[in-house]
Amino acid sequence: MYVSIPVAEEREYYPVSSAQKRMYVLSHLEGGEVSYNMPGALIIEGSLDKERLEQAFRQLIARHETLRTRFEMVDGEVIQRIESNVPFSVEYVQASEEETPQYAQDFVRAFDLAQAPLLRVQLIENGPGRHVMLYDMHHIISDGVTEGIIVQEFSQLYEGKELPPLRIQYKDYAVWQHADMQSERLRAQESYWLNTMSGEIPALDMPTDFTRPAVQRLEGTRFEFAICMEDSEQLKQLAAQTGSTLYMVLLAAYSTLLHKYTGQEDIIVGTPIAGRPHAELSSLVGVFLNTLAIRNYPSGDKTFLDYLQEVKEHALSAYEHQEYPFEELVEKAECNAGYEPECAVLTQCLS
Repeated sequence: MYVSIPVAEEREYYPVSSAQKRMYVLSHLEGGEVSYNMPGALIIEGSLDKERLEQAFRQLIARHETLRTRFEMVDGEVIQRIESNVPFSVEYVQASEEETPQYAQDFVRAFDLAQAPLLRVQLIENGPGRHVMLYDMHHIISDGVTEGIIVQEFSQLYEGKELPPLRIQYKDYAVWQHADMQSERLRAQESYWLNTMSGEIPALDMPTDFTRPAVQRLEGTRFEFAICMEDSEQLKQLAAQTGSTLYMVLLAAYSTLLHKYTGQEDIIVGTPIAGRPHAELSSLVGVFLNTLAIRNYPSGDKTFLDYLQEVKEHALSAYEHQEYPFEELVEKAECNAGYEPECAVLTQCLS
C-alpha cells in the first residue's frame, strides 16, 4: 500500500535518518575523516561561463535543503539543522593536464559536519575550451543516486531550464522514518530480520597474508577484471533457466567462493540497495542507501543449482523487507545477543 510522506512541521532542528546517524558516527571514528567523502570529476570541453556555473550550484543549494544542512549533538542525540542561506563559491585554478591529478588528490579533504554546505566544487582550467570540474560531498548528505541527481540538475540549471518544485525535502523523510519505525509494517520487517540474524553472528575468517590490525585503517585497493562474452552469456542463461537474476547467480557463486576459502557454512554478505521505495524520493538529494545483510548457508553436500534456489529465496525475502534500516538491525541484534550495543563498530565491519 502506498503511503504519502507528509511535510514535517517547521522546527528549530530535526532528527537525522538512520543512515545519517551511521555516517555521523563512522565519520568521527579514527581514520574516518575522509573515508566517507564522495568526490567526482567532470571534463568540460568547449566554452564555459564561470558565473553561470556558480549560479547553477547556488540554485541547487537553494533547491535542496540537504545542501544547507549541518549536524551536531543535542542532548546526546545527533540532529540536523537547516540553514536558510549558506556561503558558497567555486574554487578556480589554472593548471596543466599533467598537474590536474595532484590538484584532484589535494581537493579531497575532511568536512566539518557542523558547517554547511557539505559540498565543495573546484574548476580547473587546463586551457582554452577545456576544464575539469571537481566536486565532493560528504556521504551524510549524499549517495550514488544523489550524485546522478546533482550532475543532471546542475546541467539543466546551467542551460537555464526550470526544474519542477519538490513537494517534500529530506528532513520530511527523516521525520517520517522515525514515526514509521513504530508502524506494524516496520515491526513485521524487524521481526523478519531479527529472526534471520538469530543465533551467533558469523564472522568471516578469511586466510590473509597479514594479521588484521587492531585499528581499522580503511586502506585498500580494487582489482578490476573482465569475463569473456561467452561466460557472460552462460551466466545469463543460467539465471533465466532457474528463474533467478544475474545478481542472484553471482551472489551464489561469490558466497560459494567464500565457503571454499574459509570452510564456513554460514556466511553473511552485505549488499547495498538504493533505499528509495517511494517515487517522491527519486529526485531528492540525500543519503537513502541501505544495506541488506543476506545470510546464506553454502555446504559441500548441496549442488550449485539447489544452493542457487536457496540464495534466490533468501534474496527475495530480503528485498521484501528492505525498508528496515540496517543500523537498527545491528543494534537490536547485538542487544538480543547480550553484547554491549557498540553499534558503530559492528556497522563498520559489516557495511
